[in-house]
Amino acid sequence: MIRTRGLTHLALRVRDAERAFAFYEQVFGMVAVYRGAGFVQAQTPGAWDILVFEEQQETGGDTGGISHFGFRLVDPRDIDEAALAVQAAGGQIVSRGEFVPGEPYLFCRDPDGHDVEIWYELPTPADPPQNRLPGES
Repeated sequence: MIRTRGLTHLALRVRDAERAFAFYEQVFGMVAVYRGAGFVQAQTPGAWDILVFEEQQETGGDTGGISHFGFRLVDPRDIDEAALAVQAAGGQIVSRGEFVPGEPYLFCRDPDGHDVEIWYELPTPADPPQNRLPGES
């Protein structure tokens, strides 16, 4: 087994890298850490996750087996704010509800048609200790 920081990087095919980045910047506070011809690499401040937006004319259809990707909320009470942010940034809410009591979720579609989950998950034994909030065990 090799040591890693976990799955931290997805590259998304998009029609316009700057427009795609703007959605994730507005909804999740991501910041651009690299820009190049036809791509933007964005990261969530304080986290290891990276999304790379790569311009390609063909963006839909072939997902390579990925059905969606998600952002885990810190506080379940933020789900309503997340829904408003998605819509304000040009996304579309596809569904929302609770997986189990105390674990709200929503599925949305970004402007390029990628399916994104935003959810809160109760702490699990596999969560990194440094990422637990005060009072969480």
